[in-house]
Amino acid sequence: MLKRQGVIDTWHDRRIGAGQEIDAAIDNHINSDEIILLLVSPDFIASDYCYNIEMARAMERHAAKEAIVIPVILRACDWHHAPFGKLLATPEDGKPVTLWPDRDVAFLQVAQAVRKAVERCRKDVPIPASQIARSATAIPQPPSPLPATSPRSSNLRIAKSFTQRDKDQFLLDTFEYIARYFENSLQELQARNPGYEGVYRRIDANRFSAVIYKDGRDVARGTVFTGGQLGAGIYYSQGDSLAGNSYNESLSVNADDQTLYLKTLGMSHFSGHDQKLSQEGAAEALWGIVITPLQRER
Repeated sequence: MLKRQGVIDTWHDRRIGAGQEIDAAIDNHINSDEIILLLVSPDFIASDYCYNIEMARAMERHAAKEAIVIPVILRACDWHHAPFGKLLATPEDGKPVTLWPDRDVAFLQVAQAVRKAVERCRKDVPIPASQIARSATAIPQPPSPLPATSPRSSNLRIAKSFTQRDKDQFLLDTFEYIARYFENSLQELQARNPGYEGVYRRIDANRFSAVIYKDGRDVARGTVFTGGQLGAGIYYSQGDSLAGNSYNESLSVNADDQTLYLKTLGMSHFSGHDQKLSQEGAAEALWGIVITPLQRER
């Protein structure tokens, strides 16, 4: 919508055309664009070029009030100690996009942050006299000395198809991801909350349990399992379910024309029904069933 309204014009290094000098193209934009998004992930931090050159220059211009830098936290990483760690990140509270049950909600917050930055930019950053005649609905951009790439459509998506093998593997990979997610979350909950203890137990290849104790008293107990008589799916059962097949929530694998995703049955109001969930979102949906009642305790 920002582009359709003419509020922004965008650039990224995938727009560098064949024969163009890569460093010069990037330098041209990093030294002139008014809003710079840092797409933060472990790969971003590990990249010497992104971290030491692009980010360093962006932060210099931010400090000089020549540009607005917005950290967009895509994936979980130790970003708070970086030079941009002092900036207010998006999505809200710096929660990584991949950890949101619905990624569209996360990216909406990113878009809203960009819109607010544009409003500040128009108010606070003086427009060079040479650009006063340019459209008031677009962010001023100095003309590029580099040749433009050939025009093309951005509508290049082709429908994909997924086999049953793809779906089965995705289900197994998701179960293992949820198992690690619960184990790590229980450890971190215990570390952050005195008096609480989180216990993870891997029962077998297809089942694990999670228990939370408060001052030695169990206050949450659940089991996650897959397979069995219930068929393909991942199931959550309140309490200990070591052999039975009863459950309080389930996840199934679905597909659209682009990707595999997970969907809850909607038996629990903590689980994000009707959303297309990533593996992270699915894990958070089940974890929410465990943790949300404790967060509501007085």
